[in-house]
Amino acid sequence: MTSPLIPSGTALSTKSISETPSGRELLSLYREYTAMPFETRAIAFSLDERDMQDNDPRRYLLGTGVSRRHGGGPFPHEKVNYAPVCRACMEDSLGGLRRTHYSSGLGPSMDGKDVTVMGWVMAVRGHGAISFMTIRDRDGRIQVVAKSGSCPDETRERISGLKPHSVVAVTGTVRASEKAPSGFELVPNELKVFADVQKIPPFEPQAKTVKNIETRLEIRPIDLRRDALLELFHARSAVLRETREYFYENGFVEASTPKMISTATEGGAALFPIFYYNKEAFLAQSPQLYKEQLTMSLERVFEIGPIFRAEPSRTNRHLAEAISIDLEEAFVDYNDIMDRISDIVKRAASAATPYAGGPGAQFAVPDVPAEIPRYTYADLLDRIKGAGAKAEWGDDLYPSALKKAGLEGFYFITDWPAGPKPFYVKVGPDGRTSESFDLMFGDLEISSGSTRIDNRAELEERMAAKGMNAGSFGHHLAAFDYGVPPHAGCGIGLERLMMALTGTENIRDVTFYPRDVDRLTP
Repeated sequence: MTSPLIPSGTALSTKSISETPSGRELLSLYREYTAMPFETRAIAFSLDERDMQDNDPRRYLLGTGVSRRHGGGPFPHEKVNYAPVCRACMEDSLGGLRRTHYSSGLGPSMDGKDVTVMGWVMAVRGHGAISFMTIRDRDGRIQVVAKSGSCPDETRERISGLKPHSVVAVTGTVRASEKAPSGFELVPNELKVFADVQKIPPFEPQAKTVKNIETRLEIRPIDLRRDALLELFHARSAVLRETREYFYENGFVEASTPKMISTATEGGAALFPIFYYNKEAFLAQSPQLYKEQLTMSLERVFEIGPIFRAEPSRTNRHLAEAISIDLEEAFVDYNDIMDRISDIVKRAASAATPYAGGPGAQFAVPDVPAEIPRYTYADLLDRIKGAGAKAEWGDDLYPSALKKAGLEGFYFITDWPAGPKPFYVKVGPDGRTSESFDLMFGDLEISSGSTRIDNRAELEERMAAKGMNAGSFGHHLAAFDYGVPPHAGCGIGLERLMMALTGTENIRDVTFYPRDVDRLTP
């Protein structure tokens, strides 16, 4: 029997499967089929009556398909008792099939209800006349139980032949079950396989931990199917949503500032140069100057977006591209901004907490005190010296030094020495300190902020003291001729905040597709 669906004029070989019993020959047939252009792919092999009526497992390797120009499904497989995972039963489109429920919408109370679920196969196991399959969608797991006499034998056999990570849809009936992990199971009536698995990943989909992060990052989409990371990134999304809601509730306007700039925002050298038509430009390391200017009209602004730092740091805490939660506010100082940050961290912790109890979650959200403690730089310097470490005024407080201070959880370090701070940071009344702060979690820096200079002459003086060319900041300085209000602000590193909230040790584990010194793909 030759398929009537072969496009007219298309030269394709026709072979009877019955005449090629060896696995090697069948594999050769399948390779011949897959080498054909998809748009002209058609039923390339004939089936005789014996092939159509028996349950010959050789059909597992049978290559089948249909030209898109005919608009039909595969060779009429509804009339054939195909072997498990027959490729003729795989389709690359939904057709009229649609999901009715996510896993989170199912439960024992739906006993007897017919539903359609879709997702990825996590595991398949069989015990004689019964097969179990676990499907994972974005919300959780669904246990499918295919038992002889309760579902079509063809469906049960096809389920038993599936591999982990296959993409499927199952239409079936919900049955309450005290033995099932979620209190219910799905008895399948129909199975549709959208995509099978061509390669076996180097780790199991249910693995809680995979030590080699480089291996995981090479196939990041597959890595993100693991329960531990799914819960973590759901928590990340919830933190972003809650943060935005906080800003809107408090009268902030969301801004979007340029990411291609002509000069360094911070006055430093950690910039990625790019070609901008016929001139050199840079990727923005901060929206700092723009958000300051926006306080002249909008008063309260925030931005959540990427920042770029060309720092050659190979640590578990640094990225070349990160997400920064920036805020700037008029008519306040750095104390008010610390109050804002305290509120944001509390709400972020509350948003992340539900996901700490999800399936496979491996984190516990730390407590956030009602009042996050504030320690001056001078206080911590004394603590560090008292612990026997060498430290001098003006030194940065590196993680190794902060560990000597014995502080845990969230806290602020305030009133840093003025000298090392960026040119726009306001100097304190004593001329020695600055109105600045860092938010810390243990020895992890999460945020930096300050009161800003709002006077042009003072700003130019600071630039000169740092050896900066004021002419490179002409547009920014010009704004100060038109009335800049007292203002303050900060930037919060989203990835580092998530590290603190989830106890994650490697920043790349809270980043979808990390960029660092050694990684530019995928």
